[in-house]
Amino acid sequence: MPDLRIVNLEGTRRYISLLRAQHRLIAARREGTLSSDVALVLEHAPVFTLGRNATREHLKVSETFLTERGIQVVQAERGGDITYHGPGQVVAYLIFDLRAARMRIPDYISRLEEAMIRVARDFDVPAGRNPLNPGVWVGNRKLGSIGIAVRHGIAYHGLALNANLSLEPFTWIHPCGLTGISMTSLKEERGRDIKIEDVKSALSGHLKDLFEGRGIAVNPMSSLGEIAIRP
Repeated sequence: MPDLRIVNLEGTRRYISLLRAQHRLIAARREGTLSSDVALVLEHAPVFTLGRNATREHLKVSETFLTERGIQVVQAERGGDITYHGPGQVVAYLIFDLRAARMRIPDYISRLEEAMIRVARDFDVPAGRNPLNPGVWVGNRKLGSIGIAVRHGIAYHGLALNANLSLEPFTWIHPCGLTGISMTSLKEERGRDIKIEDVKSALSGHLKDLFEGRGIAVNPMSSLGEIAIRP
């Protein structure tokens, strides 16, 4: 299995910028100028994203309401429905060559879920899977989401784990197109603040372990990091 290079990006990042970064990394991976897989670990500026299965009927507030609060609504290429990203949520975008790893999509998704389950365990939160719905759950409360796309055998997009973000924006949608569920976070479950850098570090470590222990931390100011942080 190729190396997995992990780039921890500081600050909050615009969704569109990271989508463009993923496209650049996919192209480099396909052309062979990038020989490793990549995980971009970051926080997003507030945004609602609509997956391929999304309908705007699952957005319960007007876009004017969101514009007044500086929150964009963006069409995404990933699978799934509508979700929210914002500060206090840890996102990991993996540019991962499934063919080179000889890995099936269900196995890949299972590893992403397992990474979030292990992070939750690190913070004494008993998370697990729901056989009816992807992602990671604490009872009937959703803690983490999965949404991927595949281009030329290379997976991109990835996972989003709620650490200490405000959960209010999730009440403005039917999260992932589901009704009758609520969202939760590590902070909500533990009843105390959770340091975002601790969560990012834990997630990076578990991704490394789950992908054959070949994770390599990359300075964001390296050439690879520059690909990821260009506008």
